[in-house]
Amino acid sequence: MTVTLASLTRLTGLTVLDHLEQSVRIPVVGGLQAQGDLIVVPFDLLARDVLIRPAALWQPVRAEGVVLVRGADGGNPHTLVADPGTCRWTTSVADFTRLTVGVFEAREVVYLLHPEHGATGCAPGRYVVRRQREFEGAWGNRLVAD
Repeated sequence: MTVTLASLTRLTGLTVLDHLEQSVRIPVVGGLQAQGDLIVVPFDLLARDVLIRPAALWQPVRAEGVVLVRGADGGNPHTLVADPGTCRWTTSVADFTRLTVGVFEAREVVYLLHPEHGATGCAPGRYVVRRQREFEGAWGNRLVAD
């Protein structure tokens, strides 16, 4: 089934900005992808750096979604949406970089939706959701503000 931005927003009740093309087909990616201040990484690429705690509490991702990160100053959210029973999410993780927001496991395609950026699809698999940081010169790095 082809999922468009219009069909996804209709299904979830979430909205995007008017300038985004509603009829665009949402791409589905099984690898690394970024959306604003978030980056989604296949778990296997970070398995040595990110630990899911043994007593991790997993939450189901419902059709209305789970807000992964809200933009700077409480701005626009990055929301993970999935068909009921197809995806679960946990924030019970350890990461020495402290960039990891959480991990999700999807048995079917799931979508990351943002009002300004539109949507991307994630193929079935396990993914780490991290904040992105940018180089700030000699003084180090800072988190990307979306």
